[in-house]
Amino acid sequence: MDGILGKKLGMTQIYADDGTAIPVTVIQAGPCLVVQRKTVEQDGYEAVQIGLVEERPAKKVGRPLEGHFKKAGVAPTRRVVEFTLEASEDVKPGDSFNVTMFAEKDYVDVIGTSKGKGYQGVMKRHGFAGGRASHGSMFHRAPGSIGSSAYPSRVFKGMRAGGRMGGERVTTKNLQVVKIDPEQNLLYIRGAVPGPKSGYLQIRRAKRA
Repeated sequence: MDGILGKKLGMTQIYADDGTAIPVTVIQAGPCLVVQRKTVEQDGYEAVQIGLVEERPAKKVGRPLEGHFKKAGVAPTRRVVEFTLEASEDVKPGDSFNVTMFAEKDYVDVIGTSKGKGYQGVMKRHGFAGGRASHGSMFHRAPGSIGSSAYPSRVFKGMRAGGRMGGERVTTKNLQVVKIDPEQNLLYIRGAVPGPKSGYLQIRRAKRA
């Protein structure tokens, strides 16, 4: 398996043997059930579709999804994702995976949806310096000139401006696994990961550790 699905529980710190405080993100990773095995013959590529088993199972599931889960012989889940898989690996619907697929000091890539911050200006969204803060400047947080007035008398496409910020797919690479708790399916990863608390995350083995 290339990765697993989990939920972000929050951040804390772990003390090393020399007393150093290590900031970690606690992720409830798995258990996950295989919902579908995709092959080159049937789907054109090799992958596996897994669903995260949670304390509160999905209740309202449409008929197409209900039949999809019923065919695999597993209970419906709220979130389903795909991970790449080698053709030689023997994985079938109903198989279970948990945090034991990782080990301490492994490196992983974490994929999630960043926190939505709504409509923001250019200073917060793009890091613009802004104008002078002195009294009467009339130019504190404005973007400045965004185009020529005489020619071509328009704003060029791609100009950085204010707009919706956050709520995007973000991948944080090469994070180290500090601790694993198989009994509670907890994964302690060094540093911060994208998304709010209770947000869904994909944890996969680092491609360039």
